Amino acid sequence: MAENYTDPSGNTAQFRAFVDSPDSAPAAAETPSRLPLFAGIGVAAVVVVAVVVWLSLG
Repeated sequence: MAENYTDPSGNTAQFRAFVDSPDSAPAAAETPSRLPLFAGIGVAAVVVVAVVVWLSLG
């Protein structure tokens, strides 16, 4: 092994540059879709309104 070998993990500046690299950002930035959440809230609201109407007519 060469005597002038420097371990990149031992250098804080190189490690921060690796962590902040744009190549790793898209994988961590992916978020799940909120469509199922909004659909569930919509269905729950329709059910609540239907129950209130049914109780008021009965």
